[in-house]
Amino acid sequence: MNTPKTNDRLTQWASCAGCAAKMDAQTLAEVVRRLPATHDPNLLVGMHTSDDAGVYRISENLALVNTVDFFPPIVDDPYDFGRIAAANALSDVYAMGARPLTAMNLVAFPKSGLALDVLHEILRGGADKLAEAGVALVGGHSIIDPEPKYGLAVTGLVDPARVVTNAGARPGDALVLTKPIGVGIISTALKQGLAGARTVAQAVESMAQLNRRAAELMVECEAHACTDITGYGLLGHALEMATASGVALR
Repeated sequence: MNTPKTNDRLTQWASCAGCAAKMDAQTLAEVVRRLPATHDPNLLVGMHTSDDAGVYRISENLALVNTVDFFPPIVDDPYDFGRIAAANALSDVYAMGARPLTAMNLVAFPKSGLALDVLHEILRGGADKLAEAGVALVGGHSIIDPEPKYGLAVTGLVDPARVVTNAGARPGDALVLTKPIGVGIISTALKQGLAGARTVAQAVESMAQLNRRAAELMVECEAHACTDITGYGLLGHALEMATASGVALR
């Protein structure tokens, strides 16, 4: 891994690290609920359940899965930041039991203060993760922003009869986690200069790991529901699943 030489720690350019920059769920829900409802029989999964991605049926046996995800740096290494951001965006598609197909870069980068080599490494990390997932990078969009941000808009495919949502949990179901939780604590410690190198390295590899195999097994085992645990943590996303499914979680 060839990290550009810079005296700046990438996390110091971010007011909040990673998904901690997300608008809180209650505020976001208040804004979204005032938007006009979409009445389209082919929209199988929309905004009303706060799911990971939208699903739109285009034929009897095929539906499009759409998602977008981007955030400020969660680690200091630009290449790792790109890998993590790409894996995070792809996970929204995997969480629906779908196969990601194409992706578009979303980039915000300061006009000065950070070398363009840093941006190159971020994009290289994202491109390498997409290649690992077998996803085609088809373009993107960039803006000038004092705070660097990176992510992807991803499109996938799924059989409408096999969509997995956050609204299908049933009484008696067991909650299975496919990755360790707690990386948010580590990323916060990293931003404050309190995290050890070994701990950070383990967290990076966990965050950069694709959820592809977990998604394949989930579909094979006919899981009733799924969600991607990110910025709102285990309790926040569990609450969304419980609310969408009309059940309680213990």
